[in-house]
Amino acid sequence: MSDSPSKIDTDLDGSINGLASRHRTRAVEIAHDNRRVRVGGMAPIVVQSMTNTDTADAIGTAIQVKELALAGSELVRITVNTPEAAREVAAIREQLDRMGIDVPLVGDFHYNGHKLLQQYPQCAQALSKYRINPGNVGSGSGEGSKHEAQFAQMIEVACRYDKPVRIGVNWGSLDQALLARVMDENAKRPQPLDAQMVMHEALVTSAIESAHRAEQLGLSKDRIILSCKVSGVQDLIAVYRKLAKRCDYPLHLGLTEAGMGSKGIVASTAALAVLLQEGIGDTIRISLTPEPGGDRTKEVVVAQEILQTMGLRAFAPMVIACPGCGRTTSTFFQELASDIQGWLREQMPVWKTRHPGVENMHVAVMGCVVNGPGESKHANIGISLPGSGENPVAPVFVDGERTVTLKGERIAEEFQAIVDDYVRRRYSVSQITSTQE
Repeated sequence: MSDSPSKIDTDLDGSINGLASRHRTRAVEIAHDNRRVRVGGMAPIVVQSMTNTDTADAIGTAIQVKELALAGSELVRITVNTPEAAREVAAIREQLDRMGIDVPLVGDFHYNGHKLLQQYPQCAQALSKYRINPGNVGSGSGEGSKHEAQFAQMIEVACRYDKPVRIGVNWGSLDQALLARVMDENAKRPQPLDAQMVMHEALVTSAIESAHRAEQLGLSKDRIILSCKVSGVQDLIAVYRKLAKRCDYPLHLGLTEAGMGSKGIVASTAALAVLLQEGIGDTIRISLTPEPGGDRTKEVVVAQEILQTMGLRAFAPMVIACPGCGRTTSTFFQELASDIQGWLREQMPVWKTRHPGVENMHVAVMGCVVNGPGESKHANIGISLPGSGENPVAPVFVDGERTVTLKGERIAEEFQAIVDDYVRRRYSVSQITSTQE
């Protein structure tokens, strides 16, 4: 939930901790009142998410936006698909402002966006950014086509209100006229590409040509972000490598329709980690299908954890915990690790302002003496719980030194109190100032 990247070691060639140098892109600013979110231009990679409420339900949507923002989403996208939804966007923005939530809102438009943006100017003004899919803004190609006219109308509104636009191509709704053109051009090649590579080329061509057309219509280049979303890991990697080579627009990463649960998390991580390792990507979203009744904020947590485990940003203290084995027959260490991780995240809305730097803290919760003391010493603060057959005591290590030994029924509460005290001492503003001096 930090608004700035953690302090990261940089190699002589500009790479970060062994990562490739960032793909250099233009900076795009997305704003609401005094809140400014910078995407691209070497800014920290931005985490975003999307609501799944009916936008016509202004209160329900505002509540979910608030939940996503408090979880750490720096941009939140909402569906604007009907006149009823468009009418409520300004009310959603007003409700968020009353709740003290200044996260910029992004409007997701398909099919009828040209009408909604023109017919509901309050909606167009309340949004901080528009997402346009060039594959479904009308049919045909070239001057005079429905596609050209409707795309132009949306870009003209963006210019009128000075709103940035993400041109988001999706292979599930690719512009068929453009795809046919790319296929015709491919057929004339001495060595035609295979069908998969033709699809990749069509996606990249659609994004770049749409961006160039937006510029011709008056939208500044520093108001354009691109994405080319697919649902296959290898396809996504190939498409974004190609896209990064051919433009300097900021790039939004996301594996579309990633799936549910562990499948969605693993697939998204596999795809995005490769691209981020290569320095590609300026903002990300994890498109998880929530479990029935599940928490929408899960996608925010996963996005943050991908960036944090790769050393790209820090959002909340990380808990190191062993997987458990025959030595750790008790579930206590698992429960403590889970409780501590949840408690640390809950503290961050307050801690990030009162205790700068705490997002870089590491806490170890280990289940026995094999690796417990060693891991605890490497962490800022750690505890080694008793495993099977060990003495029922739990030594605590602070900054590599063994301090106290906990025992009895209140180990969890006492360890949490120790962590809380450590944060207050180690990450106090006065402590940081004296250290810098």
